[in-house]
Amino acid sequence: MNVCRYRGFSLVIMLRDEHCPPHVHVDAGTWGARFKFSFWHNGVELWDVVPHSQRPPSAVLEGLRQALRQPAHLRRARGLWWSKLRTACLDNQLWDWEGNEVVVMKRIASTTCMIGSASYEPEANKTLLALMGAPEGVEIEL
Repeated sequence: MNVCRYRGFSLVIMLRDEHCPPHVHVDAGTWGARFKFSFWHNGVELWDVVPHSQRPPSAVLEGLRQALRQPAHLRRARGLWWSKLRTACLDNQLWDWEGNEVVVMKRIASTTCMIGSASYEPEANKTLLALMGAPEGVEIEL
């Protein structure tokens, strides 16, 4: 499904055999790229370009990244991902209460809880985290 377009390139979410982390694809014929997005922050990052020998100019990749970062496009990407795949790709990761972030490769501390489940509410553009062993969850407004 098409998320947005940038200078003739379509940023799309594939709906068949898709996997975490949340991402969009760009197929330019001679090269393809993937950009990761998140359900807990508004950042977007380039994941990969193949084949590397056909990599487009950095300005093209940055333009595509910035296009996806636009709030309306990011919201559409999240909505499409959630409606078709029903996952925010956050289950069983660690949430740090103190840093308000998902943490990777960090030892478990008193400020971290395992995310038991995560859901996305497209209408409100927010993610809800149910934390294991915590009296309350986390609501993230995006």
